[in-house]
Amino acid sequence: MKVYLTLLAVAALMAYAATPAMRHLAFRAGAVTAVRDRDVHKLPTARLGGIAMFLGLAAGIVIAPNVPFLAPVFENSGAVWGVLAGAAIVCALGMADDIWDLDWMAKLAGQVLAALVMAWGGVQLVTVPIAGLTIGSSYLSLAATVIVVVVAMNAVNFVDGLDGLAAGMVAIGGAAFLTYTYVLARSASPGDYSSLASLILAVLVGACIGFLPHNLHPARIFMGDSGSMVLGLTIAGAAIVVTGQIDPTVVSERERIPAFIPIVLPLMVVAVPLIDMTLAVVRRLLKGQSPFMPDAHHLHHVLLRAGHSHRWAVGVLYVWTAVLSFGTVSLVFLPWEQSLVLVGTGVIAACLVTFSPALRRRLSRGWRSAGDHARPLQRITPEGHHRNDDSADHRDDHHPTDTADASPARASAGTKERP
Repeated sequence: MKVYLTLLAVAALMAYAATPAMRHLAFRAGAVTAVRDRDVHKLPTARLGGIAMFLGLAAGIVIAPNVPFLAPVFENSGAVWGVLAGAAIVCALGMADDIWDLDWMAKLAGQVLAALVMAWGGVQLVTVPIAGLTIGSSYLSLAATVIVVVVAMNAVNFVDGLDGLAAGMVAIGGAAFLTYTYVLARSASPGDYSSLASLILAVLVGACIGFLPHNLHPARIFMGDSGSMVLGLTIAGAAIVVTGQIDPTVVSERERIPAFIPIVLPLMVVAVPLIDMTLAVVRRLLKGQSPFMPDAHHLHHVLLRAGHSHRWAVGVLYVWTAVLSFGTVSLVFLPWEQSLVLVGTGVIAACLVTFSPALRRRLSRGWRSAGDHARPLQRITPEGHHRNDDSADHRDDHHPTDTADASPARASAGTKERP
């Protein structure tokens, strides 16, 4: 585990250090989200944070071949390079969309291309860990891979509507998934428990953690499509890889329940985004609108209208992601009866956090304090400045050059709606 934690730290440091440069680049390139009636941010805000996240992801993967423990991962297949190539494609696609606002057909074509490149690199859905089910047709396998990857990318993109929401949710769910893949590798291959899925998830979680200090409310930068699509593709790639790591002849009888987790756990990691995306598509189709038409009725908008503060709404969705993902992973460590009790307790706690105004008022002060303690991480960056009053929840300070670049004419160029 020390190796994976080291790579996680490398990815986090790279993403953290690269984000300020991407913020300045975004203002100069016109990749700025202007303020509209349906938005929750108060000032034009830079996008392109996803490029920094991709750089963190790439840094961890590039260093990994030099670690003897992970040598089998790179000797047995080139799948890790397939994931990195697919991430590079969607990062470039998202960057173009953040600057020039591409139409949905161009974006969908780019997403399919990235999924195909990843499949060509060896990350392809061939088996499903249910009674040894194998997808017999190579065409069906390829189609299933593309569908899974494209849905995951768009699900993360749909939920990226509040500061720190998408990055935090993927970090939480990815940490749960990393725990499972590590335990699975140790159980299935006692002699060699290096794991491609664990490597991918470690650098993914690291990239999210490194980006979060810049993205917590009030965000100095958004990840944009260049980030949300990279996160979705990477988490889908890890899920697909895991399905090929289960050997029923090796996994013991006690561990047959965890053998189903590669299907359930990825769904739990992106359960909130998937629910949000499904509801949005159904809602818009019933209104006779395009499913890609943005609106202000996502889950996070509902929480805000219910009286939750920005940070508290993000925290509520964090809690649900943690309950669903870590609750599923608990099946690896606990008997199913105890696991159900744990999940039930977590669901009750999450419901209280979501629906109890009294509890929200009692805990909101501590939650605000936690957010305030993250600000020193922003201040030590080259762009960071101290905030001198308590109105930081309602405004953001910008570097003088950013203010010039974020003039109304500049901010309107390449403006894109956050879903």
